[in-house]
Amino acid sequence: MPHKSRLLVPLLAAALVGACTGDPAPPASGDPDGTSMVIAVADEPADVHPLSGYAENGAAKLFDGLVEHQSDRSLRPALAVDLPEPAPDGRSWTVRLRGEVTFADGTPFEAEDVVATYRAVLDPARKSPVRQRFSMLKSVTAVNASTVRFDLTAPYAPFPALLVLGIVSSESVGTPEPVGTGPYRLESWARGERMVLTANTSYWNDPPAVEKVTVEFIPDDDARAARLRDGKLDGAALPPPLAAGFEDVDGLLVAYHSAADVRAVVLPTGNPVTGDPALRVALNHAVNRKNMVDDAVATKARAAHTPMPHVLAEFVDPDATYEFDLTSALDALSAGGWVPGEAGVRTKNGVPASFTLHYPAGDTVSEALARSFAADARAVGVEVTPEPAATAQTGPSVVAFGDPFDPDPELYPLVHSGSALGGYVNDTVDEALDTGRTATDPAQRATAYRKFQRSWVTAPGMVVLVAPNHTYVMRESWEGYQPVVDAAHSDFTWGAWWNLEDWKPR
Repeated sequence: MPHKSRLLVPLLAAALVGACTGDPAPPASGDPDGTSMVIAVADEPADVHPLSGYAENGAAKLFDGLVEHQSDRSLRPALAVDLPEPAPDGRSWTVRLRGEVTFADGTPFEAEDVVATYRAVLDPARKSPVRQRFSMLKSVTAVNASTVRFDLTAPYAPFPALLVLGIVSSESVGTPEPVGTGPYRLESWARGERMVLTANTSYWNDPPAVEKVTVEFIPDDDARAARLRDGKLDGAALPPPLAAGFEDVDGLLVAYHSAADVRAVVLPTGNPVTGDPALRVALNHAVNRKNMVDDAVATKARAAHTPMPHVLAEFVDPDATYEFDLTSALDALSAGGWVPGEAGVRTKNGVPASFTLHYPAGDTVSEALARSFAADARAVGVEVTPEPAATAQTGPSVVAFGDPFDPDPELYPLVHSGSALGGYVNDTVDEALDTGRTATDPAQRATAYRKFQRSWVTAPGMVVLVAPNHTYVMRESWEGYQPVVDAAHSDFTWGAWWNLEDWKPR
């Protein structure tokens, strides 16, 4: 059996604080051997089918991809023998598959399973949310029983990173709970409450030492913190202000991860207030990002000005920023026709500069950002009313986005014309994003994305606020934890739990 040996090289400056005196407290599961674990996350998946968007960064626990990410953001083969090989023109990629791998039901893993999985992604009838990530994929073909070829409509430099998609057996690809080759199996799922995973004892790459993982779904930050304080959890993601309360607790570790987490206020184009170009520029100058970093996120963040995550440093234009300048904000409003009105709220053609801003209920960081944004906007005559929302909203909202591996998968569908960002249109942005996704030269891609950012700050589609780090609190009963660069959202497949199958009881 092949032996797993990950290259665990921390990329980020992770602050690890936790007392280590005495024996660690027993796990929340009550298992003294440490072979069981209970963790909590904010987000519950709609289902665990890779074609539904489950574990889009890989590390799916129930499934393996052809490749997998490492802690330094590089790729390594998983179900593939080696990394994908591109054709000279960049329009196809060939992947050789690992042998002697079986699915959890004992059936062999072969090329037909890869073909079935990816053809299902491309099938319009399935309406897979993953399909847009593979818009450049034309077809996938089995060259032979152990080799597949992916043909693209155009060169796409980051294509190998998309191959972390979990592979399901061809027999189960159309079922609600497909079969994978991953280190765990789904034992049970009480929706809205918890999911229980058990070790796949026939896993091709060494069965996990943590044999049972219970994942509780707790959207409310304060509720997760309370469960930790009561000893009912072995680990959870918490916002920095809440996590700080555990730094002196014996037997617990507080870990800070750098993250491709961009928090922003979406301003829909169709709205007469939020769609006004002058008001958008004004609000970008009016927000005090430093105060937001210091107060809303307790300094575990950095100011952000464009949708480009700062962790993708090779693509960041450091000069694409806004000055916090109330004079510039007021000048932009006046030039755009927004005049002083009653109660200090500006108006334009009789329409008051007023709107409701939704933020995710239970998300204390987004709530603090929404309230800080509202106070800054009020200082220049724009009235913003923050309100919690249990579901995603189509109007003005505080959102989180960001891909830790490449700009394209998140930015293209977010801000390209006709995208999800409330109808934002910018021809220069479109041109830069098109070049960024098709160019194969890294320098050309970097130039294109910097051009995108410079164009963005002259005509923004939203107000980007901060890039918070992610914080985890976990019991020091296991060894094997390694920090990674997080994605925007925390679930049980990435973040602190990305290599959970490698953890071992102390």
